[in-house]
Amino acid sequence: MYLFDVALFSKLKLMVCKSKICVILYVQFINTMKLFLDTADTELIEKHFQTDLIDGITTNPTLIMKSGRDPEEVYQQLIDMGIDDISMEVVGDFDAMYMEGLRLFRKFGKNATIKVPCTPDGLRVCKKLSRDLVNVNVTLIFSAAQAVLAAKAGAKYVSPFVGRVDDNSFDGIDLIDQISDIYTIQNIRKTEILAASVRDVKTVTDSFGAGAHVVTMPPSVFEKMYNHVLTDKGLYLFDMDWAKVKR
Repeated sequence: MYLFDVALFSKLKLMVCKSKICVILYVQFINTMKLFLDTADTELIEKHFQTDLIDGITTNPTLIMKSGRDPEEVYQQLIDMGIDDISMEVVGDFDAMYMEGLRLFRKFGKNATIKVPCTPDGLRVCKKLSRDLVNVNVTLIFSAAQAVLAAKAGAKYVSPFVGRVDDNSFDGIDLIDQISDIYTIQNIRKTEILAASVRDVKTVTDSFGAGAHVVTMPPSVFEKMYNHVLTDKGLYLFDMDWAKVKR
């Protein structure tokens, strides 16, 4: 009889294999769940980073533009706060993305995770940067097939856009589950699933339940994770009882 530490495993599945039923026990070593904020608002980032619950930041040109600041000034401020995983997006053709990604890595070091799109050029950049020991986040993932390609290219993260998948009448959580199943069966451990385009608390927990290692979200969603009406009610009753004790 073998004893297993259940904390090491994330999935046990009973699979039906065509004409016969076979029980397949497959395991995935759990990485500690990670919460990222999807914003370039440094005031909000600093506020929530002080909770010691935030593990990293994702940004994109739209978020940086909204901040009205120079992207690299924002990156440096985040590093100065102590944030050690910042997705920095690059754009353009293969040469432009590769050279910019390499430049950002040389400037910001291990704090920089270079963010590229899941396109032929983007995956070539991912492969080359990965060989240079640069962490890469492959974004704009909308299918399990794209996640397979990104893992083959050596991505540190793949970012399925859960909300946008749902917007187009598909199931974003099911997509995470598909990717997680493939990675588990194929023993892919280097590449982590980073759920993006998350708009509510339920999607955060559903994403982790489907196998995401990381969920990135707007600060407004992170703030709502604390909230529950029964928690508020319980605190109210505790306060009432405590007031009676002190009389």
